[in-house]
Amino acid sequence: MTAAVSAPRALAPAKRTTYWSRYRQALWLLTTRDLKVRYTTSRLGYLWSIIDPLLMGLIYWVVFGFIFHRGGVSEDPYILFLLSAVLPWTWLNGNLSDATRAFRQEAKLIRSVKIPRSIWILRQIASKGIEFLISLSIIVFFALITLKAPSPWTLVYLPVAIALQVLLTVGCNFIIAPLSVFYRDLERVVKLGLPVLFYAAPVLYHLDIGNPVLHFLYGLNPVAGLLDLYRGCFFPQIVDWVYVVEGTIVSLVIFTIGAVVFRRSIPRVLKEL
Repeated sequence: MTAAVSAPRALAPAKRTTYWSRYRQALWLLTTRDLKVRYTTSRLGYLWSIIDPLLMGLIYWVVFGFIFHRGGVSEDPYILFLLSAVLPWTWLNGNLSDATRAFRQEAKLIRSVKIPRSIWILRQIASKGIEFLISLSIIVFFALITLKAPSPWTLVYLPVAIALQVLLTVGCNFIIAPLSVFYRDLERVVKLGLPVLFYAAPVLYHLDIGNPVLHFLYGLNPVAGLLDLYRGCFFPQIVDWVYVVEGTIVSLVIFTIGAVVFRRSIPRVLKEL
């Protein structure tokens, strides 16, 4: 409650600052506020950014590495193969889930604070993104103990993958957030759809599809190319550039649609809140 009350005062920009400077300041203030509210009451604090995905990755490693014998995956070490997809998925999953409540849970602030409404979407992506960057220390740890060091040139895949994920996530959230204000059932639809997307995306496996038509159709899932880029840091041989190109195009289309939907729906969103 204290953070909610003090936010409008903190977001009041100085008269001499430029528009983009105020935009960045507001985004940073809201992002840090999210992180503080989420972790200040916890004893372990930001360590939960590491513990949650680490525990999930270890569960998948035990189940699919030993019980189901990797499901046909030959890449070693398997724990790095899993974590390099589980961590980005955790970021994406958290953002899409939060998007359904982005406007409704901050309705009073959104109506009263005169800043671009897109900031309320971007601050969620930014705060989850900071958690994701912290969680990358897990991969560094397992890379050290398994002596699997990525080649310097393959590390270029990481910033490219992050940029592509931000593009995809912003586009999806620009669609989900305003529509969730008008259609409350969308929150349930997203909640049910995320597990389906999890198993439809190559988080736990990697597909080599021989049929060119099926190969093309599967690549239309933008998460497939995205995860290939992340895994390419350690396993460059599995990067399917057809998936990457298709995923980039689909992400650009989603971002464009999201920008249009967001811009046209904001006046109605403000009336509905």
